[in-house]
Amino acid sequence: MMVAENTQSHLFLLFLLSLLTLSTSPTLSLHPEVQSTGYPTTATLDVSAALAQAHLALSYRPASSTELPSHLLPYDLSSAISVSLKSRDFLPSFVGSSAHGHPDYKALTLARLFRDEARVRTIAVRATLAFGAVADSVLNPNTNEEALQIAAVNSIMGSVISGASMGSGEYFSRVGVGSPPKPLYMILDTGSDVSWIQCLPCADCYRQSDPVFDPSDSSSYTPLSCNSSLCHSLVLSVCRNSTYYSSGPASASASADERCLYQVMYGDGSYTVGDFATETLTFGGSASVSEVAMGCGHDNEGVFYGAAGLLGLGGGPLSFPTQISARSITYCLVDRDSNASSILNISTAAATPSSTCTAPLLRNPLLDSFYYVELTGISVGGNMLPIPPSAFAIDESSGAGGVIVDSGTSVTRLQEPAYATLRDDFRAQMEALPPAEAMRPFDLCYNLSSRASVKVPSVAFHFPEEKALLLPAKNYLIPVNDEGTYCLAFAPSPVAFSIIGNVQQQGTRVIFDLVNDRVGFTPDMC
Repeated sequence: MMVAENTQSHLFLLFLLSLLTLSTSPTLSLHPEVQSTGYPTTATLDVSAALAQAHLALSYRPASSTELPSHLLPYDLSSAISVSLKSRDFLPSFVGSSAHGHPDYKALTLARLFRDEARVRTIAVRATLAFGAVADSVLNPNTNEEALQIAAVNSIMGSVISGASMGSGEYFSRVGVGSPPKPLYMILDTGSDVSWIQCLPCADCYRQSDPVFDPSDSSSYTPLSCNSSLCHSLVLSVCRNSTYYSSGPASASASADERCLYQVMYGDGSYTVGDFATETLTFGGSASVSEVAMGCGHDNEGVFYGAAGLLGLGGGPLSFPTQISARSITYCLVDRDSNASSILNISTAAATPSSTCTAPLLRNPLLDSFYYVELTGISVGGNMLPIPPSAFAIDESSGAGGVIVDSGTSVTRLQEPAYATLRDDFRAQMEALPPAEAMRPFDLCYNLSSRASVKVPSVAFHFPEEKALLLPAKNYLIPVNDEGTYCLAFAPSPVAFSIIGNVQQQGTRVIFDLVNDRVGFTPDMC
C-alpha cells in the first residue's frame, strides 16, 4: 500500500515537473503559432480628444493668404529646401465658399474616402500598365502627334479631374512660382513625378485660391524645345506647331513652332495638357531653385480644392527631388484634423536617418515613382500575425508585390490575404467592444460613444533587423462621424502591392535616405 502511494506521488511530481518545464522552456509553447514581439500588447485610444479635434476641423474657416511663409525654417538653406506642410482640408477657400462645405464630420469623412478610393484606383491603373506591359496609349484618346496638335488648337478637349475625384494628394504647401515669385498653394505628392500648375490662357481651368499663373509676367519662364532631353523624358509629349497657347516670352530655346507639349494622364482616363517649360521655384520666402521642368497646364478642369497645381516628389527622372539631385527627403504629416503645420525638407547634403526605426528603401524599375520599404510582418496585440514575409516582397520576375510608402493615399491597403489575417485577429481581440455599422472601405467599426478612452490591441509594422514601428491607437482607429463611431483604418488593396497610407504616418517623421537606400521612422517628431 505504501509502495503504491509512493509511486503515485512520484508520478504526480514528475507530471508537475513536466508542466513547469513546458511553461518555462524558451523553445516550447502551448501555442507555437503565436510569436510574441516583446512590444506592448495594448494601446490607449483617447476617444474624447479625437472627437474634439474632429469638431474643430469641421468648424475651421481659413483666412486667405498671399504671402510666402518665412518661418518654420530650421535647416541650412545652403543645402536644404524647407517648406511648411499642412493637411489639404485646411487650404484657404475660394471667395464665397466655406472651408469644407460639409454639414457634419461623416460627410467630411465620406469626401476624404471618395478622394482616397480615386487615388487608389489611379495607382491600380498605373500598376496594371506597368506589370501587364500595357502601353499608356490604351487609356489615352490623343496619343498620336497629329491628334495632340489638333487638341491644342481646339482648346484641348481632355481634362484632369484632380483633388476630390483624382485624389492627387492630401498635403500642400505654399510655393513661389516665377520671377518675381507668385505664391501658390501646391499639392505635394510622393507618388507623382511631373509637377504642374494652371496657366493662362485657360481653355478650361478649375477655381483655385490664388490668381491663375500668367507666364508672361515671369522673366524666368522658358518653354522647352521638343528636342530637349527633358521633353523626351515625358511619357507623352509632342512638338506643338500651333501658337494657340502662347505662354510666356519667346526664347531661343524654343520658338513658337517647336515647343514641347506635355500630357499627364491619370488612372480614370483624365489628363492635363499644356506647355512643358522650366521655371524658378521659391520655397520659404528665400530659397530659390531655377530651371525646374514643369507643366504649364491650360486645360485642368476638375476640383483641386483651391490648389494651383502639384509638386511631384516621386522617384522618377522628372520629379523635383531628382531634378535637384536631392540626397534625402524628410517630412512629418500632422494630424489631418489639425490646422497645425510641419516641415518637409529636401536636402542635397548627405543625411543618414538617426531614427528610432530604419528599414531598407527599395526601388521597383517598373514603378520608379514610388518609394518601397522592406516590410517583414505586422503584429496585433503584441503577437506577430501568421503572414509570411513573401506577402510583402517584390516579385523579381513580374515587379508585382512590395509595400510603398505614399503620402497621397490615406488608408493603408494590404493585399487580401494579409488584410484578412489582420482584420480577423483584430476583431477577435476587440470582442468586448460594441460593434457599429461598417463604412466602406472599412470592415470593422465600433461604437465608442459612451467612452472617454479605451484600451485597444496594439498594432506595429515590423522590418528587418528586428526593427518595428509601433503605431499610436489614433493612427489605426479613426472617427468617421460625430457620434463616436471609430473604424479600423486598414482596407484590402485592389493593386498588386500594399500601401502604407498617411493616416498611419501621422505624427511620425519619415526620412527617405536616397543615397544609402534607407527609410527612417521617428514617432512623435512633428
